[in-house]
Amino acid sequence: MKENKLSILTKGIIRENPTLVLVLGTCPSIAKSNSLFNALGLGLCTAIVLVLSNIMISALRKVIPDKVRIPCYILIIASFVTIIQMLVHAYLPDLYDSLGAFIALIVVNCIILGRAEMFASKNPVGDSALDGLGMGLGFTLSLTCMALIREVFGAGQFFGIDLPFFSTYNFPILQKTFGGFLVFGIMIAVVGLISKGKAPYKKSFGCEGCPNASICNVAAGQSACGGKDEVKEGGEAQ
Repeated sequence: MKENKLSILTKGIIRENPTLVLVLGTCPSIAKSNSLFNALGLGLCTAIVLVLSNIMISALRKVIPDKVRIPCYILIIASFVTIIQMLVHAYLPDLYDSLGAFIALIVVNCIILGRAEMFASKNPVGDSALDGLGMGLGFTLSLTCMALIREVFGAGQFFGIDLPFFSTYNFPILQKTFGGFLVFGIMIAVVGLISKGKAPYKKSFGCEGCPNASICNVAAGQSACGGKDEVKEGGEAQ
């Protein structure tokens, strides 16, 4: 069943939130959600790259050879990340210094490559742009909520401004890595409660539906996942 435009845009916010449901982009989510400034900056940069890369990959989906599609996707993503990095360096030097290498590491963010492979390479430009925007907003919202909790209750601040009461009574451990994992886990539980366990999950881990099934060396008894399969007489892998 084909999704409508609104569903494509909104599914990344709660139902298929890339961070809290699909559990992608965990490293930058925990590392840079210690302040609202960092979280919003990284989230928006990632969202822009998501939208632009989805549009470009969708537009070129019939031109890019299937065998080299992943390297092509990475090249496209890296190009947009480089442009964003240069613009942030030029016009937002404080954000550039604060995020450091995490701007460049957007290239290897699983969310972006995952949407390129699973959606943009199979759908029209308009739908791919909406998908990238929805997933980008979902990622930014997740980071912002995590940062709000960690900065207010962990540092007693809001965008670096001291808050009455919280600046005196806070929990500095929330600013540490352990605090990041703690808040991350709590938010995953809350989203699971809100979605009532209806978040998507992988029902089967077989070869059916795998994009690499056509080049998998099943006939030789080697599965795409690197494990040995038992091969029945006649060459059928089990």
